[in-house]
Amino acid sequence: MSDSDEMDGINIVPLVDVMLVLLTIVLTTATFVVNGRIPVDLAKSSTATSAQPAPLVLTATAQQVLYLNDQPVTNLASALAAYPHSTPVVVRADGQMVLAAFVELVDKVKALGFAQVSLEVKRV
Repeated sequence: MSDSDEMDGINIVPLVDVMLVLLTIVLTTATFVVNGRIPVDLAKSSTATSAQPAPLVLTATAQQVLYLNDQPVTNLASALAAYPHSTPVVVRADGQMVLAAFVELVDKVKALGFAQVSLEVKRV
């Protein structure tokens, strides 16, 4: 082909192939994004146990009143003593709570031996 020859058309077959592959990838990953997990119909068992202990929910109000699993708590150490230290603890703190009070609460929970301490927040 010389420089003076003009192209009569463009071959769009490779472009269509690439676009179909991209569409397949997007549709496949969209399922995971919406569900957050791979959909699987699990087998049933009458003797199965939970793989992870249910997390303890520690709620702190703006007035610094503590609740453990929605039950009022006066002594945090004695309330948490009944649970194994491997149990995850989720802290739900009021948005108006002072940061220093929140950090002190988390430090108390960690000092009691609970390593898995996380914060629950609301997505906006």
